[in-house]
Amino acid sequence: MSVSKPRRSYREVDGILLLDKSLGLSSNAALQQVRDLFAAKKAGHAGSLDPLATGLLPVCFGQATKVCGRLLDAAKQYRVIVQLGARTESLDGETEVIERAPIPELSQEFVDSTLTGFLGEQDQVPPMHSALKRDGQRLYELARRGESIDRPARKIRIRSITRVGLTADRLEFDVGCSKGTYVRSLAADVAARLGTIGYVAALRRTGVDPFGLRPMLTIDELKARRGSAGPDSLDSLLLPSDIAFSDLGTAELDAASEQALLKGQAAQAVTAAPAVSLRAYSTDGRFLGLVEGQPDGRVRPVRLFVDTGA
Repeated sequence: MSVSKPRRSYREVDGILLLDKSLGLSSNAALQQVRDLFAAKKAGHAGSLDPLATGLLPVCFGQATKVCGRLLDAAKQYRVIVQLGARTESLDGETEVIERAPIPELSQEFVDSTLTGFLGEQDQVPPMHSALKRDGQRLYELARRGESIDRPARKIRIRSITRVGLTADRLEFDVGCSKGTYVRSLAADVAARLGTIGYVAALRRTGVDPFGLRPMLTIDELKARRGSAGPDSLDSLLLPSDIAFSDLGTAELDAASEQALLKGQAAQAVTAAPAVSLRAYSTDGRFLGLVEGQPDGRVRPVRLFVDTGA
């Protein structure tokens, strides 16, 4: 006679965890493990990382899942190791090397000037091994069947790019880039300008705006911190939702205005910054959500981050 496992109990959790995703783990698998550790009813991640990539994967719980779209559009920072003199079909270590080429002798000065040439806005052709869709199919599905199709170039922006290390056959650099940038394609383009070919041997996401250099936590660290305690023992590790909107001004609402806002009505602000897009707070500092400032001092709700039934 089989014994059924007790049903897991999930709870309301709100906030953002800066997860340091480990090598070999898919973003969804990491999300599910973290969700179980927090016993959270609702969770989502903001921006996938390939299994071969490590680093920052923001995990959003509860009301904070409304932040995911903004984080997807945010600028990212990566540390990249490029294997020079070889190319794979996927432009990373997922597939076998299909081509080799000589590597010229590279000076630090030449590499630095080459990297500087990538700064600014430019067109980039997405790789075939990507999750973009064409006629309902992912490009990587076509690539795995040996198919290749034309891909329109997309505008990206490289905000910063600096050399970290250089050996005879490897280049390591840091890059800050806009959303939609394929680092694998960038690495291949860098290698080409250096006079050879290359692929990404290692990739780590080191930052997502607006989190800066805030510390990340691995799943193993979360397990160790929780130990035999309950899931609520991890709640102090979460960042509040409003941190994702720290570039916006603020509006403060009294109790009556707060109730009006929660009903979807325009409300008179006690104080409001001279801007259209604002973060709204109650007088006790509770983050209510995003509002649109009006010329008469009122604010209109755009997206609330609290239970409107409260």
